[in-house]
Amino acid sequence: MSTNKKSAARHLVDALVANGTTHVFCVPGESYLAVLDALYDVREQIKIISCRHEAAAANMAEAHGKLTGRPGICMVTRGPGATQGAVGVHTAFQDSTPMIYFIGQVARDMRDREAFQEVDYRGFFAPLAKWTAEIEVAARMPEYVNRAFSTAQSGRRGPVVLALPEDMLCDEVDVQTLPAAPVAAASPSTGDIAAFQERLSAASRPLLLAGGGGWTSAAVDELARFTDATGIPVAASFRAKDVIDNHHPNYIGDIGIGPNPQLVDRVKECDLLIALGPRLGEMTTSGYTLMPAPKTVQDLIHIYPQAEEIGQVYWPQQGINSAPENFLKAVNALDWSVHPDWQRAAHEGHQQYLAFSTPVEVKAGVNLSEVFAELATLLPDDAIICNGAGNYAAWLHRFFRHRKFKSQLAPTSGAMGYGFPAALAAKAVAPSREVVCVAGDGCFMMASNELATAVQYGLNVIVLVSNNGTYGTIRMHQERDYPARVSGTDLVNPDFKAYAESFGAFGARVESASEFRGAFDAARKSGRPAVIELVTSAEEIAPGKTLTGLRNT
Repeated sequence: MSTNKKSAARHLVDALVANGTTHVFCVPGESYLAVLDALYDVREQIKIISCRHEAAAANMAEAHGKLTGRPGICMVTRGPGATQGAVGVHTAFQDSTPMIYFIGQVARDMRDREAFQEVDYRGFFAPLAKWTAEIEVAARMPEYVNRAFSTAQSGRRGPVVLALPEDMLCDEVDVQTLPAAPVAAASPSTGDIAAFQERLSAASRPLLLAGGGGWTSAAVDELARFTDATGIPVAASFRAKDVIDNHHPNYIGDIGIGPNPQLVDRVKECDLLIALGPRLGEMTTSGYTLMPAPKTVQDLIHIYPQAEEIGQVYWPQQGINSAPENFLKAVNALDWSVHPDWQRAAHEGHQQYLAFSTPVEVKAGVNLSEVFAELATLLPDDAIICNGAGNYAAWLHRFFRHRKFKSQLAPTSGAMGYGFPAALAAKAVAPSREVVCVAGDGCFMMASNELATAVQYGLNVIVLVSNNGTYGTIRMHQERDYPARVSGTDLVNPDFKAYAESFGAFGARVESASEFRGAFDAARKSGRPAVIELVTSAEEIAPGKTLTGLRNT
C-alpha cells in the first residue's frame, strides 16, 4: 500500500527540510509554482525571502552559504530569471561557497523546441557550477536533491544547479524521503603530518597564509592554537581576514588588493610558505607575481580540501588534501614549542600591520579610513560586515580590524552589487547580530531596489554608501592608462537620504568623518533599515592614491 505518495514538488521540499534548510531566497515564477505551494505547508520551518531581482536572491543564497557553511538555497524561474541570477552562482563557484540553485524549466514535452524561456541549463551553467542536472523523473527527486547537498558541501565547496521541468513537479510518486546527505571532508595521512612537521621544523622564516572557503569555527580555534604553540606569523588571503583575530600578536595582515608593501616583502623573503585553504588565485598572488608560477622561490606547502586544485597553478614541495579543520587538529596533536625567531618576526609583522591599518590623511571628502577605524570600535566583535566590489572596499579591508570568525562577507569573485543582498541574508539568518553593509555608489545602486525587501521583512541592516560619483576602480585604471580622458565612468546619483526614506527606511547624509558617529547612532536607534550616505571625493581614489597623482605618473 502506498504510504508516501506526494507530488515531486512536495518531495523536494521534504528533502530541504531533511537537510536542515531554514531559508529560501527567490523571485517567484509560474514555472515552479508547485514548489512555492509545497513550501506553504512548511512555512514554520522554512522562511521564504521573496526578492525584487534574481541577482539579489542568488547573492543572498551565496551569503547564507558563506555565513553558515550549509548550502544557501535560491529558486528562480526559467530563462530571464535563471540567467539574471547566474552572477550569484559564479560568486559561489569562485568563493567555494555551498549553494543550490533551483530553476523552473519548461515542460518535458516542450524541450528542444526553444519553447518560451527555454534554456539548456546543463550547457549554460557547466563552467559555473560543481554539478548541473535536470530532474526528468519525479521518483528520483530525493536522490537528486541529496546529491546536490552532498556535492555542494564536500571537498571544495561550491554551487549545484538543478533544473525542474514544470510538469514533472506535479507528478505524484511514492518514494521515501532520505536522511540528511552525507558530507565528505578530506583529512591528512600520518605521513602527510610527519613530512609537514619535518619541513616546518627545518624552516628559518616560515609564513602561514590562511583563507579560502571551508573554514569552521572549530578550524579558526585550532588555527589560533597552532599559532600560539609555534609562534609562526599568520597572514590572511584575499577577503578572509576573519579567520584570525586581527588583534592577535602573530597576525601580520591580509594579502589582496593594495597589500602592505612590508607584508609583500615578508612573503617574498620567507623560506617556507604554508598555504592553508586558499586556491592561490590572481587576487591573493597579485596577478601571480607575488609568487612566480609555476615554481615559487620559497618552498611551498599547499593544503587544500580538493586534490585536483593542488598543483594546478603552483608546484608545491608538499601537497596535502585536507579540510582546514582536519589538518589543524592533526598538527595540533603534535608537540610544538614556540620558535623565538618566528615569534619575533610575527610580532614585528603585527606592529607593521597596526601601523598600516592606522587612519591616513585625506584632503577632500569624508575620510573613509577614519570612518572604518571608528566603526570597528562602535560595533560588537560579532557584527557582520558585508561589501561588494569597488575601490571603497580597499579602505574597508585596510582600516577595519576583524575580531570574530564570520564577521566578513565579501566576494572574492569581485562581484558588484553583492554587499547589500549579503547583508540582508546575514540579518535573516542571524537576526540578533548587527549587520553593516559597506558599498560604493555604483555597487549599491546595482541592488538598491532590495530596500523594499529589507523593509518588507524587517531586515534592519545599516548601509554605508560611499558616494564619489564614479565607478572608482575603473576610473582609477582609466586615469592610469588613459590620463584625463574620462569616458563612461561618471555617475549621477539620487539623494540617497530621500531615496531610503521613500522605501520607509532611515536615511542620513554625512559630509565629514566627525559627523559619522551621530548618524550611525541615529540609524541604530531608528529600528528600521538604514542608509547613510558618505560624501567622498573621487580625487581620493584609494588609500595613498589620488587621481591627480595617477595622471602624473
